[in-house]
Amino acid sequence: MLTMAANSDLRMDLLPSDPLLHILSFLSFRDLIHCSSVSRRLNELFKHNPLWKRLSSKHWLLTDAERLQSGVSWYLLFQQNYRDLGRYLQHYAPLKRSWEQLKGFLLLKCPRMIASLKEGATETELNDIEAQIGCRLPDDYRCSYRIHNGQKLVIPGLMGSMSLSNHYRSEVLLDVETAAGGFQQRKGMRRCLPLTFCFHTGLSQYMALQPAEGRRKFESFYPCPDQLAQDPSAIDMFITGSCFLEWFTAYVHNVVTGEFPIIRDQIFRYVHDKSCVATTGEITVSVSTSFLPELSSVHPPHFFFTYRIRIEMSSSASPDASCQLDSRYWKITMSDGHVEEVQGPGVVGEFPVMTPGKVHEYASCTTFSTPSEYMEGHYSFHRLADKEEVFHVMIPRFHMVCPPFREPVVPTQKPSSRRLEDPDEDGEFCDGDGDDFGDLRGINMAALEGAWCPRHI
Repeated sequence: MLTMAANSDLRMDLLPSDPLLHILSFLSFRDLIHCSSVSRRLNELFKHNPLWKRLSSKHWLLTDAERLQSGVSWYLLFQQNYRDLGRYLQHYAPLKRSWEQLKGFLLLKCPRMIASLKEGATETELNDIEAQIGCRLPDDYRCSYRIHNGQKLVIPGLMGSMSLSNHYRSEVLLDVETAAGGFQQRKGMRRCLPLTFCFHTGLSQYMALQPAEGRRKFESFYPCPDQLAQDPSAIDMFITGSCFLEWFTAYVHNVVTGEFPIIRDQIFRYVHDKSCVATTGEITVSVSTSFLPELSSVHPPHFFFTYRIRIEMSSSASPDASCQLDSRYWKITMSDGHVEEVQGPGVVGEFPVMTPGKVHEYASCTTFSTPSEYMEGHYSFHRLADKEEVFHVMIPRFHMVCPPFREPVVPTQKPSSRRLEDPDEDGEFCDGDGDDFGDLRGINMAALEGAWCPRHI
């Protein structure tokens, strides 16, 4: 090395291209540009197409086909994209990748949702929205909306569905113009922008654009009126994400990996813990769960969960193994240590017959006064060939945990003797101030529980 450095005849322009290009390939695009001003030799090499092809693929996910269609070099193509999307450099690749994965999945599983996606918004349109609401939109949100401006107001919604008897939720990803129309300035929800909306429940997920009223900047959440607070505008929050990028990419990951099942051409937001599977003889039982924020509250504590159970008999089982479900037994353990046991005939009023290869699925629901709990139990079956042969099939333990929640900064009253489930004279809930909480509709929990969702099914 010293000998080479001492050789005055060794100059940059005499070094071979291949090792220099190899070194340059490890540089960021900024460092590459800086190197171009070091010497004429590096200036000649820095526009080398493979260097900018790598950077264009890394930052903008551009393909050879897109480069050929553009008719320009990789360097110029990178430059064009940077002029347009440079402010989103750290967000564009993960968001674009998520959008492409989601669209590829929907094309195969839920094709009608593809038609509901809107073209991306322009920088000017996003700037106009910021001026309209008087708040800055986070760059990751803007970046995603440059790719797709949400979806049309149709059903089913892109952000997931849930269906239980006469209760249905399907959340649309709002376009930025519609979201701006729902921007909140009222006390308890100041500076909050809706991300989603459900036509059936009025439910929305919101993003906090400013750190106001106990919220953290840019976190997403489901709002929930605090029925026991002294201030009628007090809002509890079921938190769903720390920023738009995390919120959206985590959801897409759950969709494209099959974590959320596709049921009737819709994305259902059941979560399946891979350990929640148990096999007894020829029958396997697996469980997935979901928390329903629209039917839950923090004050008073009322946490609503639904669970979906799949019962499957092995296709290799003998026909003599065919059987019928007679009853179920549940052991429910709450986070405060309280244990409850429930048993009854059938499952949701049915007595399924299991034969080799047969699959039976059903959904049920339950409510708790603690934010986490777990259930386990067994089904009782009898053989069709011999009704005297009765046996138990294990139901694996499954946990139900509500999302993290934050209470409002205002003080909470002591609980009154009147329960949330007590309707007023008109049959609706009385929340103490008559406020219908904006777009959220009042839900008569007593009627729901009595009519279609017993304590534990």
